[in-house]
Amino acid sequence: MSEAYRYREERKLAEKTKRKNTTKKGSLIRKVFLIFMVLIVVSIGVGAYTFASMIKDVPPIDASKLVDPLSTKFYDKDGKFLYEYGKEKRTKISYDQVPKNLENAFIATEDSHFFEHEGIDIKRTAVAIYKNVTGDFGSQGGSTITQQVIKNSFLTPEKTIKRKVQEWYLAYQLEKEYSKQEILMMYLNKIFLGNRSYGIAAAAKNYYGIDSNHLEKLTLPQAAMIAGLTQSPNNYDPTKPENVKAATTRRNLVLSFMHNRGYITGQQKQDAMKVPVTEGIISQKTQGMPYEAFLDAVVEEVEGKLKGVDITTEGLSIYTTIDPKAQAYADKMMNTNELITYPNARFQGAFAFLDTKTGEIRAIGSGRNENKATFRGYNFATDLKRQPGSAFKPILDYGPAIEYLKWSTYHQLNDQATNYSTGQPLSNWDHRYHGMLSIRKALQQSYNIPALITLREVEMEKAKIFAENLGITFENDQIYESYAIGSNTVNPIEMAGAFSAFANNGVYNQPHFVQKVVFPDGKVANFTPKPKRVMQDYTAYMITDMLRDVVNVGTGKMANIPGFDVAGKSGTTNFDQKTRVRYGYPEKSTNDSWFVGYTPQYTMSVWTGYAKNESGNYMVGDTTKISQIMFKKMMMTFSTDKARFQQPSSVYSVGDDLYIKGSSDVPPKPKAVKPPGKEKKSKGNKGKGKKNKDKKKH
Repeated sequence: MSEAYRYREERKLAEKTKRKNTTKKGSLIRKVFLIFMVLIVVSIGVGAYTFASMIKDVPPIDASKLVDPLSTKFYDKDGKFLYEYGKEKRTKISYDQVPKNLENAFIATEDSHFFEHEGIDIKRTAVAIYKNVTGDFGSQGGSTITQQVIKNSFLTPEKTIKRKVQEWYLAYQLEKEYSKQEILMMYLNKIFLGNRSYGIAAAAKNYYGIDSNHLEKLTLPQAAMIAGLTQSPNNYDPTKPENVKAATTRRNLVLSFMHNRGYITGQQKQDAMKVPVTEGIISQKTQGMPYEAFLDAVVEEVEGKLKGVDITTEGLSIYTTIDPKAQAYADKMMNTNELITYPNARFQGAFAFLDTKTGEIRAIGSGRNENKATFRGYNFATDLKRQPGSAFKPILDYGPAIEYLKWSTYHQLNDQATNYSTGQPLSNWDHRYHGMLSIRKALQQSYNIPALITLREVEMEKAKIFAENLGITFENDQIYESYAIGSNTVNPIEMAGAFSAFANNGVYNQPHFVQKVVFPDGKVANFTPKPKRVMQDYTAYMITDMLRDVVNVGTGKMANIPGFDVAGKSGTTNFDQKTRVRYGYPEKSTNDSWFVGYTPQYTMSVWTGYAKNESGNYMVGDTTKISQIMFKKMMMTFSTDKARFQQPSSVYSVGDDLYIKGSSDVPPKPKAVKPPGKEKKSKGNKGKGKKNKDKKKH
């Protein structure tokens, strides 16, 4: 075999072996590649399955859960802030209200790439994952502002991989549905910042006394301090002396973040760091709810008209009718003996003090001592139901008689023995009959029999309509003859409203505690009722003129105020025989004592008595006049208008009495004056003779 032949054969064998080895190597690479690809696919599949399983029960983006509970704010009659009430002291503001320094402080501290990412900051998340893997899970968050909104609104605070995956997923979804500005405000309006502050508006108010409409007044160091609170509100709260050092360090760190991001210059940073962290901090005053009884009535009115509203969460601004000075005086009068000498601690009172021309309630009396009204408690001013006695006569008897029958104040009635339709006798307070007398005299002296006669003349259904137009309600929509002397039940608010119509020229304004309610979105609900004419001007004035007599010379003299044009009516009720015997009350003891009166400026309805029947719980003598003294005290303190009620053109005067023009109820003809002389003497002799005969006859 030649050398050349052997070389060729060896080369062929070598090439064959090489090809075989190459084929084996290529096959192995393909196998490894295929295995790798399979692993990737399997991993993706497992990952997708795992991801799907983690988000299968993720809650939806529910817009209602993004709405934070907002506190309600109360304001007085002049729009001055009174009190904030709610589960959380929170004020919602818009993006335009946030000063740039405050926005930049939060962005630099909490999420420097907020306006660049789509809900998840990939770089921060990767770093956080690495640190969590190498340390304890949950030790690093890496959460964006969007993720924090999701976490606080939809998810539990637990630190698990599943919850974190859900947080990422929902953050991405939130970014697709809302703008960056909207998401930022969800965050800034929600976060807790210590010092009873939820959201940045509340923080500015509670730390620096700056309200939501003037946030631009926040200085750079103040903005940085607020932004620094997010990490640990209680530990960085600078109102606590033990926190000042930590709060300063944290505030300065925020300023450094702002400088690093280019939001402020180095000089601004240095200047801000020199400012004490306590500069501008207001003193903390823990104030309980003022004027609880009044605000209780306010809330009752709001909830009655705005069905389903929740004052603890919906961020209402409620503009009330309260006069804080009048209410403070009312509280002092009710709960001390400085202004009124009460017979004992059990003695109770309730009243409504309102603006005659508008029906706006300025103050209320709502019970004394153990019966003093509290917020969401029993309120004597609004919930009381007691008999008004004779104070009801202008409403159900004499007002309707003048309105429908056009009686004059001189109209004559025969005060004589009279029974109810049931046969039960009716008597006057003095147990006497007074014969023919005018309705002016009957009302002035508060006689009962003329009141019932008047109601019968008017007809009960007409009288009922008249009273209902004055805001009076009747139980079961029924009226009885005994209501002529006030055996029905009323509360001080109703009585004040009814009498104010007499004072307001016949125009009724429903008594109310609220002017308007403003919702967070700016929508306004007006609570001011429309004025309603409920009687003729002659009815209002003639009742007023008769009630002047009650105050000047009648049963309401204790309520008279020199220099003011005052009209009013007293009313008392007595215990029945069974109750007197059971508790040992005196024969002439009184159960309820009322006085309802007015001037052109204010109307006030006062009830006094005891909450329940017990031994010693009765009124006699001067105790029944306390209601008039309470009226006088309030009126003298707050009345400034000395104007007089003006007689309308529909009314004319004859002597002391008033008549309606065109009415058939006309003044009596004056008796003819006989000339002196023989005829007069003769008549006198005849009269004497007749008188003597009568004496002999009887």
